[in-house]
Amino acid sequence: MSTMRLMVLGLVSSLQPVHGHDIRRGLLAYDGRPAMSVPAGSVYHALRKLTEEGLLEPVTREREGARPERTTYRTTPAGVREFRVLLRRYWWQYQLPSDPFLAALPFLPSLSRTEAVMALRTRAGVLWSFAEQQRRDLADRTAGRPQHVDWQLERALRWFECEADWCVEIADRIEDGMGVHDTDLLPYAPADAGEAPHPAVDGELAARPRRRTTPGKRATARA
Repeated sequence: MSTMRLMVLGLVSSLQPVHGHDIRRGLLAYDGRPAMSVPAGSVYHALRKLTEEGLLEPVTREREGARPERTTYRTTPAGVREFRVLLRRYWWQYQLPSDPFLAALPFLPSLSRTEAVMALRTRAGVLWSFAEQQRRDLADRTAGRPQHVDWQLERALRWFECEADWCVEIADRIEDGMGVHDTDLLPYAPADAGEAPHPAVDGELAARPRRRTTPGKRATARA
């Protein structure tokens, strides 16, 4: 919950007094990841927890007609201190991303060459779709975003493009016969229904033509 603590405390201190609904909207706008889903329940759980710890305090409680009661919050002095501690911690420290792909990567030889290539090209397609969304968000100047939010979008765009280029390059190397695969003689087994590829991927992404990146030139998101 530590990153949620940081973002909720930061948004409350910036927007206070503020409702939980507006905090959730702020999380969606500031996070910068594509298609990010922030469950409302997690936001309200964080608000309750931070209030219990004395880091937030309720300001007003309002009810409109038959709608549920809405509470506005503000930070306490202890909440401001906690926010600054977390803010500096995450600016000065680096943690490796928790992508399950990193846990599966060491076992690449357990896949056939065919499946490994298809999986890498499919992954690249997903990343390119994310990158395209970032480009659209950057091009949308109607939102009136602060400059640093644009920088956040630029960071995500570069990461998606770099990762996609890497996937294509490794797929090319595997097709060229590099690496060792224990299951080269086994047929490709399609994923079960519960293991289907990312919903953003259609059948033709896995069949993209080979495309290598060249030094100093980034591959585009389109074949």
